[in-house]
Amino acid sequence: MDTLGGIVGGMTAEEHTTSDTPTLALHDVHVQREGTSIIGKISFRLEKNQRWVVLGPNGSGKTTLLKIMAIYEHPSSGSVEVLGGRLGSTDVRVLRRRIGFSSAALADQLRPALSAHDVVRTARYAALEPWWHQYTEEDDERAQWCLSRFAVGALRDRPFGSLSSGEQQRVLLARTLMNDPAVVLLDEPSARLDLGGREELVATLSEVARDAAAAPFVMVTHHVDEIPPGITHALLLRCGNVQSAGPVEDVLTSDALSECFDLPLELRRHPNGRFSAWARS
Repeated sequence: MDTLGGIVGGMTAEEHTTSDTPTLALHDVHVQREGTSIIGKISFRLEKNQRWVVLGPNGSGKTTLLKIMAIYEHPSSGSVEVLGGRLGSTDVRVLRRRIGFSSAALADQLRPALSAHDVVRTARYAALEPWWHQYTEEDDERAQWCLSRFAVGALRDRPFGSLSSGEQQRVLLARTLMNDPAVVLLDEPSARLDLGGREELVATLSEVARDAAAAPFVMVTHHVDEIPPGITHALLLRCGNVQSAGPVEDVLTSDALSECFDLPLELRRHPNGRFSAWARS
């Protein structure tokens, strides 16, 4: 499968690190902004065969945590290692090229006049503009394939700012595929998608989650019904701290979810592997 994984720069994802090196590792990561603690001391490891979901209420620090994993933000303290490179002692401009990252925060940095094609193509160099790089015919073909993979190939020449919110989301997801990343980080990937688009995305992510050859990934969401079958691990985040983390069957329980969202909730896992949750009456 050539989706969210595969060959990276002529090497497989597995060849980038040794067998005992995690794909991603955070150690005592803390983020403080203007005297306010956004992220407490969090330690986390993403292994090559794992697919994680991060759940938590608004303001719990999910997006900040993912931006640190994607090395788009530095923690106030603690260490970050991604694909064998340590933040602070490696060229993040090169390392980012091996990370598939989709986030509304990233979308806000893109110039609205950029074409959908350029939004995807610039991921080749982990850039936000095409001005300083040379692109090959193969790069252009790859960008078009990525757009088509998420059903927005016909929007190639449309300015990013003129697209609907759902179309923009699909373009951003297409961008994560440009470099056949060695790790994929998705911040609320189904946000702004309609029901059909969300279900198509969940099905795609489920295929990836069950593909042993695909890159490991971490996805952030607010909603348990967006968790694709095949997810192996879950992390519950509350007030910037890890409430619990581990195998999904151990972490995702009614009691744990109720504590995380400070509301009595009932959680059900359906025979097809999907989840649903509702407030207890």
